[in-house]
Amino acid sequence: MIKRAFLPLLLLTSGLASAADLTEMEIRWLSAGAAVLSYAKQDLKLPIDITVQPQSGPNDVPLALGYDKGRCKLVLSMRGNPNAEDILNNVAPAQRPLMIEAMVAHEIGHCWRYAQGVWHVLPAGFEASQGQSNSTPHEAAADQLRDTRREEGYADLVALAWIQQRHPDQYATVATWMRQVRAPSPAAGSHSTLNWLQLAPTGAAFTPGLPVFEQASLVWRQGLLQEQ
Repeated sequence: MIKRAFLPLLLLTSGLASAADLTEMEIRWLSAGAAVLSYAKQDLKLPIDITVQPQSGPNDVPLALGYDKGRCKLVLSMRGNPNAEDILNNVAPAQRPLMIEAMVAHEIGHCWRYAQGVWHVLPAGFEASQGQSNSTPHEAAADQLRDTRREEGYADLVALAWIQQRHPDQYATVATWMRQVRAPSPAAGSHSTLNWLQLAPTGAAFTPGLPVFEQASLVWRQGLLQEQ
C-alpha cells in the first residue's frame, strides 16, 4: 500500500482527485519512490509535478522526466503498456521496490540538473568542445548524444549515491542490476553509461556526509577527466 505520509503529497503534485484514480502498478511505483520524492520536494524544494499519461505511446518508457516552464515533470507511462515492467523481469519480486526507488532517484538527478540550470553544462574547469558553427550535422548529433549520455551517467551515479546512503547493505545488488541494464547493446544509445557505473563498483566510491548530488558529482567528474 502507498505510504500514508506520502499520499497527500502525491495527490497535490499529480492533480489526481484521489488514489482511486491510480492503477495498482502506478501506486506500487510511486510507493517505492516515495522516500526519494518526499526528500526532493520537502527537503530540497525541487519543483516536481507527477504526470500520469492516460495512454502510453509505443515508444514510451514507464518512467521519465521532462522539464517545462521551470518545473520538473515526472511522467508515468504505464497504462496500455504491456512492457512497462520488463526492466524488472530478472529481479526477484521482493527486490523490485528497491530497483524502482533507484530509478526514481535517477530521474530526480535529472531534475536537480535542470533546476540548477546546468543541463548539458560541464562543471567549472572542464572545456566544452561542442558548439562549433561549422560542425557537420553528424558532428552535431554526436555532440548531442555525448552530452545526453553524460547526463544519464550523472543520474545513474545519483541513484547509486542514494542507495548507498539509504540502503548500503543493498548497494551491491542494485549496482549489479544497473550494470546489467546498461550493458552495451545496439539499442543502448544515450543510456550507455557503463563507463560511469564502473567508477562506483562499491559504495566506497562516494564521499559520506555530503548530499547525494554532490557525492555523485565528485565521481562524475572522474569520468569527465577520463574523456579528456
